[in-house]
Amino acid sequence: MPATQPRSSVTVRVPAKVNVQLAVGPPRPDGFHDLANVFLAVGLYDHVTASRTDVPGAPGDRGAPGITVTCTGPGSEHVPLDRANLAVRAAELLAARHAIEPAVRLDIVKDIPVAGGMAGGSADAAGALLACDTLWGTATPRAELLDICAELGSDVPFSLVGGAALGQGRGERLTELAVTGPFHWVFALADGGLSTPDVYRECDRLRGDRPVPAPRADPALLDALRTGDTPALAAALANDLQPAAVSLRPALAATLAAGTAAGALGGLVSGSGPSCAFLAADAEAAAGIAKTLTDSGTCRTARATTAPAPGATTVPTVPTVPTVPTTIESHA
Repeated sequence: MPATQPRSSVTVRVPAKVNVQLAVGPPRPDGFHDLANVFLAVGLYDHVTASRTDVPGAPGDRGAPGITVTCTGPGSEHVPLDRANLAVRAAELLAARHAIEPAVRLDIVKDIPVAGGMAGGSADAAGALLACDTLWGTATPRAELLDICAELGSDVPFSLVGGAALGQGRGERLTELAVTGPFHWVFALADGGLSTPDVYRECDRLRGDRPVPAPRADPALLDALRTGDTPALAAALANDLQPAAVSLRPALAATLAAGTAAGALGGLVSGSGPSCAFLAADAEAAAGIAKTLTDSGTCRTARATTAPAPGATTVPTVPTVPTVPTTIESHA
């Protein structure tokens, strides 16, 4: 595929996700678990802006290769600004794939809850990957972008794709699913995070020596997504990690109970937690559930939104709050 004309700045919007089904198989020899992970992208978004730094007068111009990172928005103080940030690794891997020096400033504006089980870090990686590919004019084929996503992490490919998809393997092998919306969701956000490896270890501990079947997607849930049947989807919601998340964070049980009492048709812990997701009948019901949850004291706050949402998409540049950037020298 021929390269396109590089731009000076590119902004990409990327969605959060909820796992409407997360079936977890037994541990594999490599330490991962086989999954049947049904992703649904929801309308909470981060924005990632990539700007050139290798031309005179460009934003963040330093006259040398390297990756400069800033992050603003709720929870941004908890976001790493070094190679622990998957967005940095995404830029490095793309540059290495095309044998170019990465010279880019990444400005991340957060609205996806940080450490909330909603794939905010993975979304930023997918956003940085698409933004840099467009910025540098490298025109990487979609299949190669998905390969890089899979190298970055299990949730990153879905952040690029959006909509609805079944993730298999450790979640990185995607099959896009038919979905009819809108579905109305409320997310109850907790203080602090839960370590995903800790949640998986607790899941294994709670299961003990019991046989664990191979994970399979629930046909009733897939049909509910396809037809837009909210009550059927609510009845089919399932997360094998939920008992482990509640074991490690017992207060989540009160959040789940409060959402149900507020009128949610169904609810579950989102991924490895600690955010809880509730499916509502309509927008009015979602707004009421969000207010009741916020007032209940069982969560830090609650957000109402809809699904499905598109995957990583280029958009007009989003202004950022001025920050002092952190620079990561890169030699991809």
